[in-house]
Amino acid sequence: MAFNFDSKTILDEKPLSSTADKIAEFRRRRAEAHEPVGSKPLDKVRSAGRLTARERLDYLLDEGSFVETDQLVRHRTHDFGMQAKRPATDGIVCGHGTIDGREVCIFSQDGTVFGGALGEVYGEKMTKIQRLAVTTGRPLIGLYEGAGARIQDGAVSLDWIARTFRHNIEASGVVPQISVIMGACAGGNAYSPALTDFVVMVDETSKMFVTGPDVIKTVTGEEISQEELGGAWMHMQQGGNCHYVAESDEDALDWVADLLEYLPSNNRQKSAPRPATPTDAEADATDAAALDSLIPDSPNTPYEVRDVIAHIADDSEFLEVMEQRAENVVTAFGRIEDQPVGFVANQPMVLAGCLDIDSAEKAARFIRTCDSFNIPIVMLVDVPGFLPGANQEHSGILRRGAKLLYAYGEATVPKVTVTMRKAYGGAYCVMGSKGLGADVNLAWPTAQIAVMGASGAVGFINRKDIANARDSGVNDEELRELIAQYERNYEDEMLNPYKAAERGLIDSVILPSETPAVIAAQLRFFRDKTVARPMRKHGNIPL
Repeated sequence: MAFNFDSKTILDEKPLSSTADKIAEFRRRRAEAHEPVGSKPLDKVRSAGRLTARERLDYLLDEGSFVETDQLVRHRTHDFGMQAKRPATDGIVCGHGTIDGREVCIFSQDGTVFGGALGEVYGEKMTKIQRLAVTTGRPLIGLYEGAGARIQDGAVSLDWIARTFRHNIEASGVVPQISVIMGACAGGNAYSPALTDFVVMVDETSKMFVTGPDVIKTVTGEEISQEELGGAWMHMQQGGNCHYVAESDEDALDWVADLLEYLPSNNRQKSAPRPATPTDAEADATDAAALDSLIPDSPNTPYEVRDVIAHIADDSEFLEVMEQRAENVVTAFGRIEDQPVGFVANQPMVLAGCLDIDSAEKAARFIRTCDSFNIPIVMLVDVPGFLPGANQEHSGILRRGAKLLYAYGEATVPKVTVTMRKAYGGAYCVMGSKGLGADVNLAWPTAQIAVMGASGAVGFINRKDIANARDSGVNDEELRELIAQYERNYEDEMLNPYKAAERGLIDSVILPSETPAVIAAQLRFFRDKTVARPMRKHGNIPL
């Protein structure tokens, strides 16, 4: 095997004869790794109000905890004059450290080195830290800023991008993977975050797209800005790739630290619950009493479901995920008796809490994440049905809505459902029903569990009586009163939790104020549940 080297460079180097000289040389090389292309590009990053690759690590990790790997590596490419430009680190800073005392593996891409583009050595470093996260069972945090494949490395760079994808896939469901987009990410460097569990973006700074505006203009003639094409709000509200839009680099990293408080380090860990003390229980009971008056008298009057979550979660604290995406469903992490739980709640303030394509996919992804990392699921149900319309049908509500069915039915963590008000038709089935596999189904006295609401049901059940009355010559007022009476009869007979409770589909009808204590007791009881599954390679979720 041939060994290539630059003999002129070696001959020109001054021999290092003393220990002091060797230490000085090491210090020089280490300093270069901290400013691989000099200070001016770093100053430009700072002047834009952003953090540099290393400053991001310093901000997120506990002081002095970062242990860097492969600090002094350089690329091995010689084409296109690359041998004259061989900065240390090759554009990515990798290592491990702690966040609030918890070990994590982390990499920070440096956009000042070759635009953050991934080459062979860069790929070697990145995949090494990905493997290390899996073998040690540590969360993997990626701070992304890069232009995709390094053109000068040719097909080799594409191969290493594909390898990073494979390691993302192998780590999926094994350790939490959190991506923070700290600049513009294009091509392959945008697909890697999409394979991870959580993506955080910074408003007006973060960009993700497969092909940039210049390529689009050349190929299609369309003119579009980077922000419109792949900005943070696009990925939150339209693309569905973003879990949190931060105001700044610091805000993004703070959110990552908050998120880690709810996640185990790997799929083998379970967080230990903390029994409530008498003082805690007394305070919680006082706070929970407000739930008894939360549901409006009119079944069509909306209320804020986040208030319900706040009354159930410890200290009224919870961390919402994808807050501005499909707002008719709220997905959030919280704690009950100090045990992390995932809340999935219909939001009556938006579309009356109806399920649609976007909300079903949002909830399905959240549920699968919770199940991957042993986080119990609490469903808070007030759903009048699926959003009707040709657009929903044509856009694939059957296949895409089925993702929520599949995700919930597949989950093996403890699952508790609370029906607060409406639970109609197929949406009842989807939102944590007994038949779909909930461990415990609770209902409030205000619950309405039925195939459909009163108006639709009366139009079907009593249509002949209504037609006969109309044919007999009753006036409009009398006809309206007759229909109203049929609706009242249906409401009294069917729109309550008791029919379902009689059939064992509801385990307990409880006072709203009893909800926090009952959920806590059920989660304690089901903490060590096991589920036997048929032998199979994997299921085939309707993607």
